[in-house]
Amino acid sequence: MTTACVAPNGMMVYRGNAACARLLVGTVKGVSVLERNSGGDWRVTGLVMSERHISSFVLEPVNGGIYCGVHRGGGVFYSGDQGRSWEARGRGLSIDHVYTVGCTIENGRPVVYAGTEPVGFFRSFDEGRNWEELPSLRNAEGREKWCFPMKPNVPHVKAMTSDPRDPKHLFAGVEQGGLFTSVDGGLTWRELDEYAKPTDENYRDVHQIVLRPNHPDELYMTTGMGLYRSTNTGETWEHMTGRYDRVGYPNQVIFSPADDRTIYMCGSNRIPGKWRVEKEARATVLVSRDLGRTWQGAAGGLPDPMKPNLEGMCVYAWPGGFSLFAGTTDGTVYCTDDHGAHWREIASGI
Repeated sequence: MTTACVAPNGMMVYRGNAACARLLVGTVKGVSVLERNSGGDWRVTGLVMSERHISSFVLEPVNGGIYCGVHRGGGVFYSGDQGRSWEARGRGLSIDHVYTVGCTIENGRPVVYAGTEPVGFFRSFDEGRNWEELPSLRNAEGREKWCFPMKPNVPHVKAMTSDPRDPKHLFAGVEQGGLFTSVDGGLTWRELDEYAKPTDENYRDVHQIVLRPNHPDELYMTTGMGLYRSTNTGETWEHMTGRYDRVGYPNQVIFSPADDRTIYMCGSNRIPGKWRVEKEARATVLVSRDLGRTWQGAAGGLPDPMKPNLEGMCVYAWPGGFSLFAGTTDGTVYCTDDHGAHWREIASGI
């Protein structure tokens, strides 16, 4: 398979045996399909799931199926043919505003998860045909403090990931509510809150959680207060970047497939409430080659200043290298095949 997917949430690392030739982009309009020809040029070849607001994708590696989360009553859809056709899979999904989807492998079979707005956490053992809610997360202690500043002001499960050593060891991020961990496949949850301070301008505003590939006890978390790093599976944290750094409001962090000391991060210079009013997010992509201690620009060819925000990013790796893809809030998609030195626009207005 040579397909990758990019959306604000969900899976962000893809692999194949040859260079990426097909990209699915989740937007407010649906799933745009981009294909690369033999000369390396990309073009938009179609739109599927039209008029559905796509939140996330995940590709499960057992059968190669792709799951898609959809906002505002959309639920979960499944594609078995690399995104050419989709079918709804939502029996038992009592909350159908899906913010993120994820997948683990247990005993050789996929287990699919969905995080929702309002906060809910669901699990499927049969490729999304039937779902069960795991209510411990939405009933977590302290939930009365959960919030979300933008209308409709409803907190949601924005992020989830799992420990590659143990498929039942999960992490979930509530925006805004906190970071939670489960060691029993989501049946029970415990909050990891050492990073949070009473003086934080944003209340436990978790955007993304990533485990360092070759050192999975090491976690990286993007938030409304910047980037945090933990070396003990989230028990304690180091604040790596803050609100007034170049990327003060980070969205995605992705480890380089070639070196797990190298990290790419995208996001805006200021909070959404400010850039949406001023119409300038000043978004960019940065790279760190020392596990997040120092950062440099990796945005050659991107507009500067960039008015829309970068809210989607993914990496596709193959034996000969890797490509990074990034998408903006105005429907423009960029690609780099040289580690961020040179980006090029491959689609716009999608």
